[in-house]
Amino acid sequence: MHIRVTDDLDLKKIADSGQCFRVKELPDEIFRFICGNNILYLKQTGDCEYLAETTPQAWESLWKFYFDLERNYAQIRGGIASGDAYLTEAAECGKGIRILRQDPWEMLVTFIISQRKNIPAIRSAVEVLCERYGQQLHTSRETLYAFPSPRSLAALSQSQLRDCGLGYRAPYVADAARQAASGELDFQLLADLPDAALLERLKAVKGVGIKVASCICLFAYGRTGIAPVDTWIRRVIQERYQGRDPFPQYGSAAGILQQYMFYHALFHKHDFKQTS
Repeated sequence: MHIRVTDDLDLKKIADSGQCFRVKELPDEIFRFICGNNILYLKQTGDCEYLAETTPQAWESLWKFYFDLERNYAQIRGGIASGDAYLTEAAECGKGIRILRQDPWEMLVTFIISQRKNIPAIRSAVEVLCERYGQQLHTSRETLYAFPSPRSLAALSQSQLRDCGLGYRAPYVADAARQAASGELDFQLLADLPDAALLERLKAVKGVGIKVASCICLFAYGRTGIAPVDTWIRRVIQERYQGRDPFPQYGSAAGILQQYMFYHALFHKHDFKQTS
């Protein structure tokens, strides 16, 4: 089906933005997105024009929400303080990124895995988990695997989890799986919590600190007022803002602007005094 999106939407930048680890660019500039057992192939065919391999019903009921298409990102970029040259530059660099509304369970596990790993290593570990323990999915293009269920991962030993490249994070994923499989951690109920309470509940899972909890809030629950602070954002704050947090003034847009900053920093590492 053909769709038209007049607001910011750059599939390549979204894939490279660090918020999602299973989006894949296929030949002919087609991008594959997976949400639960649902698969979307999406290709930009012209100015604001896209070809989506899905049904109209799935696009309306799932994928429009997934891409946060009810929100005006161009307007958010236009609201950046006139004197903030760095954020203005970062927003232009990251123009087209949108905050995806991803599965909370998948976000919990993948961001636990993300700690002290670079993006390629995170993607590799996540794919091994899916291929070994996820449900097989078939499309006209390929066979792939859904993200494993809590019950599937809860049944694994820590040794099996380590064999997927999780290392010291294995007991953290095991604890998350145990809580989710038992119902102790109910992702639907979490959606009703205010930001502060949601952060605290997520931090009760072993291995989940404020940064990981903030990422789950933003990329799973759409809490765009929360701006995660990782190594790169910390460097931006120290070196570009003299240690002053620039996000509070932007309220519910803070997390979106943070994502522009993160993307810009990721692709301009040489601009910083210290890099890894």
